Amino acid sequence: MRPLRPGLYLVTPEMHDSDRLLTLCARALEGRPALLQYRSKLEDLDLRQAQATALLALCRAREVPLIINDDVSLAVAIGADGAHVGREDGAVTEARARLGRDSILGVTCYNEFERAVQAVADGADYVAFGAMFPSSTKPAAVSAPVSLVERAVRALPLPVATIGGITLDNAPALVRAGSTLLAVVSDVFDHPDPAGRSARYAELFPVDEQA
Repeated sequence: MRPLRPGLYLVTPEMHDSDRLLTLCARALEGRPALLQYRSKLEDLDLRQAQATALLALCRAREVPLIINDDVSLAVAIGADGAHVGREDGAVTEARARLGRDSILGVTCYNEFERAVQAVADGADYVAFGAMFPSSTKPAAVSAPVSLVERAVRALPLPVATIGGITLDNAPALVRAGSTLLAVVSDVFDHPDPAGRSARYAELFPVDEQA
């Protein structure tokens, strides 16, 4: 298991405008998030690869790992730091085999504790639960209770990420429950100051945890 620094887990908004995407991400990365995830459902595969490759360069300059959502092939092709997979993205064991031992592998577990247990056995580096709160990005997402985070933190040997409607107002409750990665889209990227907003999430975690 690769060590993961607790903190903000930035997730990119989906957009065709690559220049704007890169500008927003460059600003948000100034806040020193723990991870950046490239999430895109764009049908243009060349555009997705170009965006991911450009983001990887930004992340390398900021020393922030880049994770590719739902596309292990793309992660391998560009040499990203890892991938994040869900129920529809194939077996976790296959993803681990393709990524290799040194890459980060995250697994979406929705509101299912047993899926998280299996993800641990299959080689995940972290598990993710959500939606924790109503989400404008995924309004139809299943809801996960904070108690599930607490249970996973007690029972599992991996970092727990949370996603779904997270803001600076509700994030402290998740940190108290034991969440070590807060996956956020809108609350950072829709803010007029993405760098400042990103940095404020780091303040939610003790300094010694971020080292």
